[in-house]
Amino acid sequence: MLKGIPPIISPDLIKILMEMGHGDEIVLADGNFPAAANTQRLLRYDGHTIPALLQAIMPLFPLDHAVERSAAVMSLLPGDAAPPVWERYREAIEREKPDFTDFDYVERFAFYERAKKAYAIVATSDSSYKGNLILKKGVVRSGI
Repeated sequence: MLKGIPPIISPDLIKILMEMGHGDEIVLADGNFPAAANTQRLLRYDGHTIPALLQAIMPLFPLDHAVERSAAVMSLLPGDAAPPVWERYREAIEREKPDFTDFDYVERFAFYERAKKAYAIVATSDSSYKGNLILKKGVVRSGI
């Protein structure tokens, strides 16, 4: 174990987060997402939820400031209300990126295609409706 690293973050996940470069994306997938079929880098997080994982990742993960929307969710179907879990995502993101404005809303099949290009997919057991989330990595700016 390391100081300052939440215990929910496994050695494999910290390695993935460190390997990712500016513009790379990571998918935090719910239990229904076809994760294995859409990636070469799959991390299993069975027994965990996306909000718990997101809360642990955000203090370590710089979101991309060079794009309008650095976090994406799967768009709603006509007549659907925004899932409550999205507000939990928003809160976790805004703690670290106060200027966060909104998610990128991506149609389901376009979301799958985007996930295929992501650096990695983290498959959780989350059962929240429309729980999938994509994060785009930014840069850590040095004061030097």
